[in-house]
Amino acid sequence: MGILNVTPDSFSDGGRFQALDAARDQAGTLVTEGAALVDIGGESTRPGHVPVTAEEEQARVLPVIRALAPHLGVPISIDTYKASTARLALEAGATIVNDVWGLQREPDIATVAAAHGAPVMVMHNRETIDPGIDIVADMLAFFERSLAIARRAGIHDRDIVLDPGIGFGKSWAQHLEALRRLPEIRALGFPVLVGVSRKSLLGRLQEGETRPADRLSGSIAAHVLSATLGADIVRVHDVRAHVDALRVVDAVMRPPLEAASA
Repeated sequence: MGILNVTPDSFSDGGRFQALDAARDQAGTLVTEGAALVDIGGESTRPGHVPVTAEEEQARVLPVIRALAPHLGVPISIDTYKASTARLALEAGATIVNDVWGLQREPDIATVAAAHGAPVMVMHNRETIDPGIDIVADMLAFFERSLAIARRAGIHDRDIVLDPGIGFGKSWAQHLEALRRLPEIRALGFPVLVGVSRKSLLGRLQEGETRPADRLSGSIAAHVLSATLGADIVRVHDVRAHVDALRVVDAVMRPPLEAASA
């Protein structure tokens, strides 16, 4: 999953792709480098971000989706927790809803997705960080609530992807624990999405101060580890480097049937 932020304040690339031509060029680059889908977001969710209205979010994402959908050649997901934005984005040509609040901030978003036959990506999140809790137990309980919302709305289990929410509502140690215990999420029986690309938790493992763009090696390491532990999708800024790395993982961990039987 290639990341396309059309925001002025995203932590890594805020402001770079707000203009329609820049967004179109970046989406093309992501696909050329091997992205199987492109995730478009119009509201930063970085720590300390300033929330935007649905109208502002829609003004950012809808022109981009309308321009890209007929020609991009891969599915577009809309990165939003707002039901109204999801509805308009799906009408504009997006086909997947990626909700950083796991359908729980605005449960009507599940009804919108179901009405359009759109798969949903359900991310774990918390309003506050509590270092004292078992974070995976919290995630499992959160996902049960999200799954109940999705099923009541008519979303089929086959159209649900779970995301442990690395970088959201957790202490640094809990982020690492969530990755380490990824098989417990995978055991729920749903595909798993992991997004650690360029995040600050990686910077803590490097010497000295780092800019988000300096965290490629850590991003690849985290996503390779995630893939070996059961992740099916990784959400990244640097597509080509991740494609090259994950081809090795797939060759070893998920060989083609003909190779496995040879």
